[in-house]
Amino acid sequence: MIELPEAFTLAGQLGQAFIGKTIVSAKANTHPHGFAWYSGEPSLYNEKLAGRKVTGTAAYGGRPEMHADGMIVSFFDGVRGRYISAGEKRPDKHQLLLEFDDGTALCCTVQMYGGMMAFPDEPRDDFYYNIGREKPSPFSEAFDKEYFRGLFVGIKKSLSVKALLATEQRIPGLGNGVLQDILFNAHIHPKRKAESLSDSERDTLYHATVSTLKDMLDGGGRDTEKDLFSRPGGYRTILSSKTLAYPCRRCGGELKREAFLGGNIYFCRYLKLIQT
Repeated sequence: MIELPEAFTLAGQLGQAFIGKTIVSAKANTHPHGFAWYSGEPSLYNEKLAGRKVTGTAAYGGRPEMHADGMIVSFFDGVRGRYISAGEKRPDKHQLLLEFDDGTALCCTVQMYGGMMAFPDEPRDDFYYNIGREKPSPFSEAFDKEYFRGLFVGIKKSLSVKALLATEQRIPGLGNGVLQDILFNAHIHPKRKAESLSDSERDTLYHATVSTLKDMLDGGGRDTEKDLFSRPGGYRTILSSKTLAYPCRRCGGELKREAFLGGNIYFCRYLKLIQT
């Protein structure tokens, strides 16, 4: 899934690959997917986008986007975008294919579920998109310790640390995937009640959030995800399905996986003993 580090990585790569090029055709929903989402009728994407030049890219929360002469093409969740070089055979199946005037293309497929929106660059009624633009990114100076402490104000006593960080769009783009290494680096169990954290632990969690996400971004995304050129990210995840069979880096103990709040959580046995 596209989360913060992948969104910013993809936005940069989309810019390098396509800025200055003109979209000559757009094919959406050619191979229908039950959980592929579009803005409006997919059959109108060619009418919306053909003839427009890519002028820039950006990332807000977990959404990378391209700007094309007054239109925005925004991607999120399980969309996998792939750069196709001039003369390269196009994949047989896709949910969105943008062809450019130099013969290159952007091919998008959906893993599990995801969105490929195309809409005018103007205010829109989209809660998730708007909140991603409005709230400060952990990569920005506005996301400081004081702002982070404010996330704890008024929370329910039952709220877990996982729920605090990765639900309700408190930090847009921070999902269950990047959460695992953040909490490992902070020495905090995902099920720990957020309210129970001391001021010192909250500060530790803040620093772990910022530094871990920066490491992921500097690595070009996580090794569990692929970039625009079909390469896995250079950041080696500490806790993920790729590492479950290996001992904990910190204590050498066994890593655990449990289902919790709609997704898997990972933690070392030692962490579970001291924090739950």
